[in-house]
Amino acid sequence: MLKAQKKLSKREIKEDRLVTSYFEATSWYEHNKKLVSSVVTGLILVAVVAVVVVNNMRSNNEKATSELGKVIRLYDEGRFDLAIDGNPQQNVRGLQAIVDDYGSTNAGELATFYLASAYYAQGNYDKALEYFLDVNVDDPMLSSSGLAGVAACYEVKADHARAAEYFERAAFNDPRGVLAAEHIMHAAQNFVKAGNKEKAVDLYKLLKRDYPTSSYVREIDRYIAEASS
Repeated sequence: MLKAQKKLSKREIKEDRLVTSYFEATSWYEHNKKLVSSVVTGLILVAVVAVVVVNNMRSNNEKATSELGKVIRLYDEGRFDLAIDGNPQQNVRGLQAIVDDYGSTNAGELATFYLASAYYAQGNYDKALEYFLDVNVDDPMLSSSGLAGVAACYEVKADHARAAEYFERAAFNDPRGVLAAEHIMHAAQNFVKAGNKEKAVDLYKLLKRDYPTSSYVREIDRYIAEASS
């Protein structure tokens, strides 16, 4: 006569499942040991590379900040040739070298803006445009100034449609900035020259409504009338 099977308790069932799961996991690991090792090694390498990159970026930013601090005096003095190329006799690296070596750092981005401005001051509008387009900063005022720099380059090249577009972007990028009204005015004027008078009128009216204390509003009704005719 067969004996009745012993009924397993919940605890015994749970323990049995844990044992089964353990052996299944062990078996899977033995068959996939190489894969697991590769994945773990890969994750470690990614972490190590990330740390190295962050530390390198921090170090490069500090170097760029130090070098920018030395050369900015030449820019402020209007000595744009030296500001761009540097002054080896005084151990001052130029903006071009700083941008080439550290352009992706925060200080390097600021150097890019100054480099573009220096080229613009020299009348080298192609170079100025190239670097104004590369300006990528978080600060709204500086970012807007970079967009306005692009606009100014297109304006001097008589590409008024693009000049208007970038002046408008500069204004709306920092609408509460001290130069917002000026950027709107320049955008409207370039839209007029580009033949888009309707857009110009819209911006003139916006200027009148949102910036009533601006000096650009003094003759705004005349500008609206001229663009509407």
